[in-house]
Amino acid sequence: MLTTEDLLHLARLARLSPDEAELKRFGAQCGEVLRYMDCLSEVNTDAVDPLYSPVEHSTPYRKDEPRNGCSRDMLLANAPERDGQFFAVPKIVG
Repeated sequence: MLTTEDLLHLARLARLSPDEAELKRFGAQCGEVLRYMDCLSEVNTDAVDPLYSPVEHSTPYRKDEPRNGCSRDMLLANAPERDGQFFAVPKIVG
């Protein structure tokens, strides 16, 4: 079981400042979580393969080849400001 000092340490790590009532409720909730984890640790999972995701994922591969898409003029047409053939942006470094 977690001591008051343990709970205060966890609260500090989470950048929380619980009052006495919150600390008591926090302690009860943490205790429930730890009891549940103890219950789960009793389950025999030796024959169970690790599950990385509940959904089967496939990674589609394609050749990484350059292709013609947009012209410079098409890209610059959406720019709020432009300087000739470049995007114009505010200066941020002095």
